Amino acid sequence: MSFSRRALLATALASPLALPALHRARAEAAGRVSLLHLNDLHSKHDGQQGSGAACRADRPCLGGSARLASGFDLLEAEARAESRPVLRLDAGDQFTGSLFHTAHQGRAEAAIQRAMRGQVMTLGNHEFDGGPERLAAYAPLIPFPILSANLDVSREPKLQGLFRSHVVFRQGEMRIGVVGVTTETTPQASSPGPTLAFRDAREAAARAIAAIRAEGPATIVLLSHLGLADDRKLAAELAGVDVIVGGHSHTLLADLPDADGPSPTLVDGPDRQVRIVQAGAFGRWAGRFDLDLAADGRVLSHGGRVLPITPDLPEEAAVAAIVAEYRAPLTALRARPVGQSPVSLPNTDCRKGECALGNVVAEAMLAAVPGAEIAVTNGGGLRAGLPEGPISLGDVLEVLPFGNTLATLTIRGGDLRVALEAGLSRYAENGGGFPQVAGLRYSFDPAAPAGQRLRSLEVAGGGGFVPFDNERAYRVVTNNFNRRGGDGYTSFRDKALEAYDNGPPLEDVAAAYLAAGGAARTRLDGRVTKL
Repeated sequence: MSFSRRALLATALASPLALPALHRARAEAAGRVSLLHLNDLHSKHDGQQGSGAACRADRPCLGGSARLASGFDLLEAEARAESRPVLRLDAGDQFTGSLFHTAHQGRAEAAIQRAMRGQVMTLGNHEFDGGPERLAAYAPLIPFPILSANLDVSREPKLQGLFRSHVVFRQGEMRIGVVGVTTETTPQASSPGPTLAFRDAREAAARAIAAIRAEGPATIVLLSHLGLADDRKLAAELAGVDVIVGGHSHTLLADLPDADGPSPTLVDGPDRQVRIVQAGAFGRWAGRFDLDLAADGRVLSHGGRVLPITPDLPEEAAVAAIVAEYRAPLTALRARPVGQSPVSLPNTDCRKGECALGNVVAEAMLAAVPGAEIAVTNGGGLRAGLPEGPISLGDVLEVLPFGNTLATLTIRGGDLRVALEAGLSRYAENGGGFPQVAGLRYSFDPAAPAGQRLRSLEVAGGGGFVPFDNERAYRVVTNNFNRRGGDGYTSFRDKALEAYDNGPPLEDVAAAYLAAGGAARTRLDGRVTKL
């Protein structure tokens, strides 16, 4: 498979930006390549404010697919100016997170991916949010390989033949083997249905690596949608991996202010040092990772940078036109007013602790069900923030894009406690199950072992809070995804004394609460405390 590209940006070639010095090695390189990478775009084609709220005329937007395309072209031009061929990689989660996906169900993503000249993608967990049917409609629209070595589609005819475990790119005598892996917890974090299975990622990757190396020397790039913590573990345990291009944890590895770590992050593997890169999320950064390679495929040296996608970048015209085409049907929906908020309500911390947006949504759920005592919803289900000032239905749908319904259940206190522990269990991995609550107050210790993190738990009553009773049956409202066991809330599925999943759409519940002034009276109040 060739690295051939169309003509480069003339302006970028005229004045390429300075790069950090390449890490030098003693041996002379037999080949050179630049990996251009993104991950977790989540359908944010219009970009977003730093808070996660939708763009406003008076608030500069970050990201956006048209600027992201321009950024990738700039990085490619820089690489080509150094006689480096490029490979464009996508570590998954194109789906879910804006009205573009809610309305067009993957068609907008596919059109933009084609225009951005992607070369290989791995499947993220959110590619399964619409079940096999949506993925089966999307995959044929993508003209490049889609990978997932640990996805088992043997019981799902709709998806058979659409995906590969790996692909090999050739540049002269060099072979770049790319292996894709998808998070094994996809059945808990998405809606793949009963016919798909997600096998052990390490074992699947090892088989693919062996198949690639059986045909000759190669550089192995693991295109991973596992998250940084699992990537680090895999790097330490799996022989033969040279580079991991990651996603899922939304981690910014970069030499930039407020980055989560360096790019690359280095891990000593069983037989070589592994370099891990990841470019944040939501199209706000684009990565360039340069490799100098030995004749046997091993990495001799590396360099590159992560480019912030800011309003200073021009919009790439072809992608901007595609975004405008798919945006047009959304205009009326986005304009319908539903309420006001005196402050912005970001979603940035809703997977780590109490957030005002989580309080608003949980209070809306609790208010919608007379007789309910407690509301629990997953912080990862809040996919955008709400702006200060007027709020439209489109804004609400950006926050709650999954089409979930309100679900109610009666459950014993001890089983509810187990559910909350499950929501806290993947705290270190920025897991989406973090419990946003109403009618409940709790503290937790993120350093404690999973399953033992709750330290105090009280329920609203008597004008304040009273001790939680493990033996009492509580009436709980949640969303149908969590009620059916999503994000680890299996006790909601298995231990409910009674349950009803077909309540009103969650976005309608939130819109009604906002219309009644809910944003103005709901604030951070200490209902969740991290010790």
